[in-house]
Amino acid sequence: MSTIPFLTMAISIGAVLGIILGGIKIKGIGLGIGGVLFSGILVGHYAHDIYGLNIRVDNILTIEGSILSYVQEFGLILFVYSIGVQVGPSFFSSLKDMGAKLIGWVLIIIFLGCSIALGLHVMGLLPVDAMVGLYSGAITNTPSLGAGKQMIQDMSLVLVDAGYDPTSEGFSVQVVPSAYAMAYPFGVCGLLFSMILLRVIFRINIEEEADKYLKAKSQNIPQITTLNVKVANEVFFNKKLEEVPLVKDDLVVVSRVKRNGELLVPHHDLVLQDGDILHVVGAPNDLKEVSSKVGVKSSEVLTTRGTSINVKRVVITNPKVYGKDLGSLHIDSHYDVVVSRLIRSGVQFIPTPHMVLQFGDILNIVGSDENIKNAAKELGNSAAALNKVPMLPIFIGLALGTLLGSIPIHIAGIPAPMKLGIAGGPLVMAILLSRFGETWTRNLLHWHLPSAGLCTLREIGITLFLTIVGINAGASGFWDTLTNGPGFTWMCLGTLITFVPVFLVGVLALKAKVNYLIVCGMLAGSATNPPALAFANNLHSNPEATSLGYATVYPITMFLRILSPQIMIIIAVLMSNLNI
Repeated sequence: MSTIPFLTMAISIGAVLGIILGGIKIKGIGLGIGGVLFSGILVGHYAHDIYGLNIRVDNILTIEGSILSYVQEFGLILFVYSIGVQVGPSFFSSLKDMGAKLIGWVLIIIFLGCSIALGLHVMGLLPVDAMVGLYSGAITNTPSLGAGKQMIQDMSLVLVDAGYDPTSEGFSVQVVPSAYAMAYPFGVCGLLFSMILLRVIFRINIEEEADKYLKAKSQNIPQITTLNVKVANEVFFNKKLEEVPLVKDDLVVVSRVKRNGELLVPHHDLVLQDGDILHVVGAPNDLKEVSSKVGVKSSEVLTTRGTSINVKRVVITNPKVYGKDLGSLHIDSHYDVVVSRLIRSGVQFIPTPHMVLQFGDILNIVGSDENIKNAAKELGNSAAALNKVPMLPIFIGLALGTLLGSIPIHIAGIPAPMKLGIAGGPLVMAILLSRFGETWTRNLLHWHLPSAGLCTLREIGITLFLTIVGINAGASGFWDTLTNGPGFTWMCLGTLITFVPVFLVGVLALKAKVNYLIVCGMLAGSATNPPALAFANNLHSNPEATSLGYATVYPITMFLRILSPQIMIIIAVLMSNLNI
């Protein structure tokens, strides 16, 4: 079998077995997408032993290794990009609300991880090269590996110039990736196990945590409800509707009026009469104020059933109205309808004239069927457009994100430039584009993805990434290093570096009443660990909370994870007896 079909078969078998393994649950708890990593190791091992699959020869990637490496990284790009698109619209408000707190927890995790790795070196359990590789693998951070490997190489040249043998002093470049490969799979598992253990110890109910998150998210947004008010205050007899308190301030909306048994579509110039029944939409306190000033609360029902008036939801899908103020469209006067509510990302708002419309916004419209139909034509209301995956913005975002991740950031005293990388660049760019993209492109493009398309992009990406990570490890002597070399010791020490910081901080964060779903996202972000994020996202049908926790801490985490192994090497050299 030629190369492409063989690798496609290996990836597919690994994915199938891993998905089946991840679906096995004991008392409701399973590996989830993490099962793909282990099946990949198994497939890679037998593909190497039976079919001669080699990833590297003399530390150089083979053709098969190059193909797998590209597909692995492209899968990672798809995954993080979809995460960025999902969390972008609410990222900046969440950063303002909880960013400092989550970043504080992450700083503790990074400090503890570095301290444990350095402590193992000081105790003589790890040479410097293995310490760097093990640390990078335990936190599953490839950019950290690259930066550490570069500095080990630079230090080895310094040692040669000073008359030392770098290998005997623990500065072998070949040891770094070997230790990394051994620690990586269990770095993933350590995070998954921490999340599972925290859930068991604190008896977390996922549905309750999801409800708490949604309530906290909308706590600053007044709950929208309705009230029927009978006009009984003679001050408002023969007054226009726009003169009613709070109506003129756009704090409440009158969606329909009942007069002499007949329903009317109200407009601001409607003249009120004694006994009119107003169906008012707004926050409870505002409705109470309207009732007390205009008249009295009415128990009469203003149903549209059996009348010429109807209430329908219309979705904004027409590109011509993106970014426009609702008031500038003059929907009420042009079509004899009333917009009673605006729903965005599941949250209801009172529609004001200055509210800027976005793709996917839902308007509650009151009027006759014919008038609503005409208004809907202007607004779009196309199910096909709503479910269509916009390919042009996706590839523009991927290109810009990859470019952003490739920009070197030079810092004085650090031999290797820092980069956001192929994971950080697309993530940051997706957040920016999903939040500001419509404005930057004058509403010519939008970065909204339908939930089905977003989920597909995310799951395909992480499945490809994890399966190939496993195949690479299995085909690169994972089992032999584990059983015949220092692999088992490295595995145990790497698990210690992974587990202790995240578990300890997880306990402290939960005791501090941080939402469990956000904690899981933050823990995954503390290691820039997409597999752990995928596992956390699968805890609930709505992965927004975990994704926000991940994205909030990711940029600072990536920066510190790249910097930290270089600082550790400097400290290790300063503590040694080397005369350089």
